[in-house]
Amino acid sequence: MPLENRRGLHYSDLSLTLRALFTAALITLGLGYCFAMVQVYETHAGLDGKTGINANDIAIAYGGDAHNNRLQVALLGPMSANAPSKERRAIMDWAADGANRAEYDATIKAIVDNRCIRCHDGKTVGAPSFVAFDDFAEMAKPDTGMTLATLVRVSHIHLFGMTFIFFIMGFIFAHARMRPAWLQPVVIVTPFLMMITDIGSWYLTKMNANFAWIIIVSGGVMGIAFSIEWFVSMYQIWFGRAPVDEDGR
Repeated sequence: MPLENRRGLHYSDLSLTLRALFTAALITLGLGYCFAMVQVYETHAGLDGKTGINANDIAIAYGGDAHNNRLQVALLGPMSANAPSKERRAIMDWAADGANRAEYDATIKAIVDNRCIRCHDGKTVGAPSFVAFDDFAEMAKPDTGMTLATLVRVSHIHLFGMTFIFFIMGFIFAHARMRPAWLQPVVIVTPFLMMITDIGSWYLTKMNANFAWIIIVSGGVMGIAFSIEWFVSMYQIWFGRAPVDEDGR
């Protein structure tokens, strides 16, 4: 049986229109993946109060940190440049002492109004509102990470969205040729398996911070599979030629 009948058409057998379509999809998905990685970094980096992103940041993002609160994490990390150290320390001490309403009215509210409210006015997308005392005091509570409701919501969004992305990538990549032949289906299936281990570990990290490493490894393997599919497909679309032997060796 001809190789093309066993393994499907190679890119070189497709029309220019289809190759152009595949190329446009690869470019767009590649850019989207890059922006997703930047978003992950911006969301999680510095949660442990240190520069960069590491396993502690991932563990805090999903499982929280009972020894800290979201105000302290933000003021020591991404928000550290928005207020002098004296004012940041006053807010952190207030939060650590129980977030008293009287002390808030006496000293903290003026700092919030001067330094924070222009972005945390309840109108800025993605920024929690600091207009009401209760909203600000909520940020001073011990950090418990993502709530179960949030994890469920984010999980189904990721599962649906990532499935579409890797189905498209896998469909395009299925027209490539790799040797040994078994490697191609492994690369195609791997991201789907990593999605399950990645998202499953979000929940497990709330019980044991060490599962953050599985999140990191799963994301890394997923990125490697995406890169293989992208670069092999892009190269073979325009420069590759289908092998002439039937056994694909």
